Amino acid sequence: MAKKKIQEDKFEQLEDALTRSEQFIQKNQKILINSLVAVLVVVLAFFAYNKYVSEPNAREAETQIFTAQYYFEKDSLSLALNGDGNAPGFLEIIDNYGSTPAGNLAKYYAGLCYLYMGECDEAIGYLETFSSDDYFVNNMAKANVGDAYMQKGDYASAADKYKDAASSKKNDFSTPIFLMKSGLAYEKAGNFQSALKTYEEIKSNYPNSQEGRDIDKYIVRAQLSLNK
Repeated sequence: MAKKKIQEDKFEQLEDALTRSEQFIQKNQKILINSLVAVLVVVLAFFAYNKYVSEPNAREAETQIFTAQYYFEKDSLSLALNGDGNAPGFLEIIDNYGSTPAGNLAKYYAGLCYLYMGECDEAIGYLETFSSDDYFVNNMAKANVGDAYMQKGDYASAADKYKDAASSKKNDFSTPIFLMKSGLAYEKAGNFQSALKTYEEIKSNYPNSQEGRDIDKYIVRAQLSLNK
C-alpha cells in the first residue's frame, strides 16, 4: 500500500507540474509566439542579406578590383589607388566594398601602394586594417608594416613588427627572413643585445636557410658592438 501511495503521489506531482506548464504556455502563448517570430525574422533577414546584398556586393567587388590590380602590377600606383576615371581604384573599392573579401584585399594593396610611394603613415594604417586567414599573407602584411617603420626611421617599432611576423606560424622559409630583418632593425636601433639574440636564433633553428648560412658574421658584428 505504501509503495502504491508513493507512486500515486509522484503521478499527482507530475500531473501538477504538467498542468502548471500548460497554464504557463497558455498564459504566455502570445509572448512565446512573438519571441519565436522575432527569432525567425532575424534568421530570415540574415539569409536574405547574404543572398541579396552581401553576396552580390562580394561578386561586384571582385569584378571591380581587377583594373586596380592591373595598374598595381604595372607600377602605376596612383591609378591603382585612385582609379582611372572609368574603373575604381583601391580606395574607392575600400569605401564601397570594405566588408567584402575583395575590399579587404584592397586594403593590403592600398597599403603597399602607399609604402612604395613613401607615404608610410598611410601605408601602416591600411596594412594594419588588413587581415587574412592565410598565415603567410598575414605575416607578410606585418612585415610590410615593419618596412614602413624602417622608412620612417622608427627602427625599434620595425624590429618588433618583423619579430611579430617571425613568431606567427614558424616555418623554414619566411621565419628566418623576418628574423633577419628584425635583427638588422635592432642594430639600427642600437639594441645590439636583441640583435645578437635574434641572430643566434637563426643560427640555432634555421642553419640551412640562406640567412643561416651567413649568420656568423652578423653574430660577430653584434658581439663587437656590444663590447665597445
